[in-house]
Amino acid sequence: MYKEKIVVKVGTNVMTNKDNRIVRPVLRNLVEQIAKLYERDIITVLVSSGSVIAGKEVLGKSNIEDRTQRRQVYSAIGQPRMMRLYYNIFHDYGMKCAQVLPTKRDFSPGVHRQNMVNCCEGLLSEGVIPIANEDDAVSVTMSMFSDNDELASLIAQLLNADKLIILTDIDGLYTGDPNEKNSDLVQHVKPEENLDKYIKDNNKKEEEGRGGMGSKLDYAQQAAAKGIPTYIANGKKKNTIIDIIDGKNVGTRVTLEEELIK
Repeated sequence: MYKEKIVVKVGTNVMTNKDNRIVRPVLRNLVEQIAKLYERDIITVLVSSGSVIAGKEVLGKSNIEDRTQRRQVYSAIGQPRMMRLYYNIFHDYGMKCAQVLPTKRDFSPGVHRQNMVNCCEGLLSEGVIPIANEDDAVSVTMSMFSDNDELASLIAQLLNADKLIILTDIDGLYTGDPNEKNSDLVQHVKPEENLDKYIKDNNKKEEEGRGGMGSKLDYAQQAAAKGIPTYIANGKKKNTIIDIIDGKNVGTRVTLEEELIK
């Protein structure tokens, strides 16, 4: 039905400013690109973070001491707010979206996994954009995804996506600190390549999301090993998704070795 099926993951750092507030024009730019691709018969599954920080914007500082419970509360408050934002923007472009809140058990073999496939494929067949986010309100620590990078990789593999695009707030993987002049963008990575020398420790606050570059690369390599070309690129730039689809040299590309020479 569609020429391509892609999975796009947008992280909290892409959609927020330095004050950790959601920037609506960034979401609009994201949806605009998805709408343009839809007109080209390319359908998107969107994996979106943001519910925790959206909840914190509404509730403010919480008195809950337990970190997991506090995150659950923020997420439960913020998720409908995120969906309202997305619903209104997609509506402006004449499109429909739907909420999908999986937990890790939905990817284990069995009825939950099949229901997940049926739900997403049914939405896509109707031209509806699934917006997936971990169901933080009910997930327990032992069965949580490490972050939405893992969720996006699993969805891409589950649906046999043609591409996985992981959007972050920098241009991709660098050989060192991205802010240093002597640091270069790493354009190509193989699934089996050891990238420890490039990875820095991640010290994010809880509302800023759980994933760092190490996580993105790990799950990008897992998807690429399954034959899904994966890209890590800057989601704050205007046409990043479309540029990737059009074959432009954008971000860090993670692919099987034989795909690199095409």
